[in-house]
Amino acid sequence: MTQDLDRHVVELDRAHVFHSWSAQGALTPMVVAGGLGCRVWDHAGHEWLDFSSQLVNVNIGHQHPRLVAAIQEQAAILTTVSPPTANLARGEAAKRIVGLAPDGFNKVFFTNGGADANENAIRMARQFTGRDKVVSTYRSYHGNTGSAVVATGDWRRVPNEYARGHVHVFGPYLYRSEFWATTPEEESERALRHLTRVVESEGAASIAAILLETVPGTAGVLVPPPGYLAGVRALADKHGIMLILDEVMAGFGRTGHWFAFDAFDVVPDLITFAKGVNSGYIPVGGVVISDPIAAHFDDVVFPGGLTYSGHPLAMASIVASIDTMTDEGIVDNAARIGRDVLAPGLAELADKHALIGEARGEGVFWALELVADPDTREPVPAAVMGRAKVALLERGLLPFVADNRIHVVPPCVVTDDEATTALAIYDDAFTLLTKELS
Repeated sequence: MTQDLDRHVVELDRAHVFHSWSAQGALTPMVVAGGLGCRVWDHAGHEWLDFSSQLVNVNIGHQHPRLVAAIQEQAAILTTVSPPTANLARGEAAKRIVGLAPDGFNKVFFTNGGADANENAIRMARQFTGRDKVVSTYRSYHGNTGSAVVATGDWRRVPNEYARGHVHVFGPYLYRSEFWATTPEEESERALRHLTRVVESEGAASIAAILLETVPGTAGVLVPPPGYLAGVRALADKHGIMLILDEVMAGFGRTGHWFAFDAFDVVPDLITFAKGVNSGYIPVGGVVISDPIAAHFDDVVFPGGLTYSGHPLAMASIVASIDTMTDEGIVDNAARIGRDVLAPGLAELADKHALIGEARGEGVFWALELVADPDTREPVPAAVMGRAKVALLERGLLPFVADNRIHVVPPCVVTDDEATTALAIYDDAFTLLTKELS
């Protein structure tokens, strides 16, 4: 009976649901009926360790009782209210977010997700500076709305390039360096030189913002090398350019810090967030605004808004999420798991399996880059990645697969035992793949 229900769910999906980023005809989506903590299951009772955190957003884990209760309680009080009103849940959510931000950030503009957070941050930077251009990297993802998708560097921007004023550069990525670098220090210095030359060549006085993911996520969990972000900050300051740091994926515990930039010597002008702020329990995102930019709009109308900005159910979930993560030490847990379990465990896997060209990351934000040849670093073909995904699912682990990489991105609440179990599953799957390819 439960297998029949799973089959019915798939039939409904294929008949009526149009999926993102996909050719629709070949889709065979897996069924997720429920979840708890770091696990999900279908109606028939098949269970998987969720080492994708769905879309790297379920930081607090599935169905945390405090978040569920907060949403239920708010629904009994007030389910929705328009943005121009004042609402207790909205004010409390904003207060908690700015409490985690650096000094000099006191205002939050709420959006429905990460894409429109980046969209509105770009708009704020353009309005504040009176300039047009936005510089971002090729290895990036900033969302699926007009400016955000064109700021994105990967293939998804190409059929969507309808927004103006966007310039792309190569960011640091030592494993596949565009700059012939051999050390992190060289990569940082040369990537900064490249960015500087592009800014100068485009005309620094025409550039409103440099938009970067603090740690590029979908592009490969590319932790910036020493000095890079500080160098970008100095370049932006020199030319009056706003620095927007996209913390949509990297923020709220993912790297073992509340904000990923907390680990670097940098403070941006605008911070965008979504995903981990409430683990996606209700769609929400936003922009944390530095005081000078916020003050600019005291007497100038900000030309932007959303019907569901600061939605009460989302706000209640943010309050509960931040309070719970604080009370339960969840950010510290993410840092510890990364340092003590994932870092050594993934390094051991990389040493053991020639398929793994590099393991990189921090906190619960890691990527395994799979290569056909460890010397040439040629990426494995799509068919191998497909087989890897199947092998992991068959062994009870739900992976996040992107290009030639497997991203190791469990919820921040993952336990030592769960992480150890996942490492054993990866090991077994890579052993099988190596045999099949030999």
